[in-house]
Amino acid sequence: MPIVIAEHALTLERILPVSRAKVWRCWTEPVLLMQWFCPKPWGVSEAVLDLRSGGRFFTHMVGPNGEQVPNDGVYLEVVPDTKLVFTDAFHTGWVPAKPFMVGEITLQDTADGHTRYTARALHWSAEDKAQHEAMGFHAGWGVATDQLLALAQSL
Repeated sequence: MPIVIAEHALTLERILPVSRAKVWRCWTEPVLLMQWFCPKPWGVSEAVLDLRSGGRFFTHMVGPNGEQVPNDGVYLEVVPDTKLVFTDAFHTGWVPAKPFMVGEITLQDTADGHTRYTARALHWSAEDKAQHEAMGFHAGWGVATDQLLALAQSL
């Protein structure tokens, strides 16, 4: 399915020199996701990944000065080894929440056995997009992707 260009999207795309299966594991195994998901010195103290439409996607991020950022949401779409779509617009059981974004991760094989990795943050408004960009989307998601790659290469 082609990627649709969303009006308020932020996108990171890279070719990762590692198999798609390893990248998928890093996104879908809680113990692995906890190792790379936040740019250091931030970390993840808990991850709940119920890999099905409507299943819980939860991360509890912790900062170096004791900051606590729980992120609760649900998966909208799970296509094994290919695509994850999640949002904070709902909690488990489709309970509405104040939305910030929809995350979309797509993985595609390249001809040389690497992975085309596309991570998109889709926002409801230009203001939400601008806020996310100002929070450091490009640098933060870039560093997290570097950490994901290093972990995937070690598997």
